[in-house]
Amino acid sequence: MLKAGDIVYLWSSKLEDGFLLSLVPGRRLGSHVGVIGHDDILASDYGKAVMTHTGHSFYILKPMLGEYTRKLKRKTQIVFPKETGFILLYLDIFPGATVVECGTGSGSLTATLAHFVGDGGRVISYDRRGEFSKLAEENCKLWKVAHRVTFKVRDIAEGFDEREADAVFLDLPDPWNYLHHAILALAPGRRLGMILPTTNQVQRALAALKEQRFADIQVIEVMHRYWKTDPERLRPEDMMVGHTGYLIFAARVEAQEAQ
Repeated sequence: MLKAGDIVYLWSSKLEDGFLLSLVPGRRLGSHVGVIGHDDILASDYGKAVMTHTGHSFYILKPMLGEYTRKLKRKTQIVFPKETGFILLYLDIFPGATVVECGTGSGSLTATLAHFVGDGGRVISYDRRGEFSKLAEENCKLWKVAHRVTFKVRDIAEGFDEREADAVFLDLPDPWNYLHHAILALAPGRRLGMILPTTNQVQRALAALKEQRFADIQVIEVMHRYWKTDPERLRPEDMMVGHTGYLIFAARVEAQEAQ
């Protein structure tokens, strides 16, 4: 049975989209296809349909983490689900891991990392703007993972407090300026990741990585295309999710070999 504070995803087959909401008794959701009372949703359950006052139906679904991070309240650009999957795999995020993140932003990646490290792990997230850390903490609370995150409002020009972290991720316009701090925070053999929007930035980051104690350097761009789900007219959607950023991954080593 649903209860106050639960997050649900209301999906419409007609709209082929939906709404993500945290249930509050007495509140109503208004849309261009009608109004639904939160109390009506609370009286129902996952997998069932609820109706708007105009007779439009929505299914009550368990929210996916990817849908949550895409639709969360934000004041900044976010790391999109098509990149977060690669980040989780290429940084080898595991239950119990300690992950250091810089560039908290709205907390999209923060919530994802906190979800996967579990209660035995921790995420330490740095941002120099307090309003971003506050928003990210609110978003993590909605997903019920804020207790796994330590938010630090600080410029990382001062360095990281952590040592022997299992992964470090930098979402900054100039990550090459902070690689010496990342090396100190990261355990030997573990991975550093970063995301950058332009090739000029990627070039500078690669040059800096090759000068520092990093190996197994990789650059990845993820392209994402949905397909129409009509079995009689199966084809790609007219629009695709193209470039949103370049991912760079590298492993910290004790000494850089001659190239």
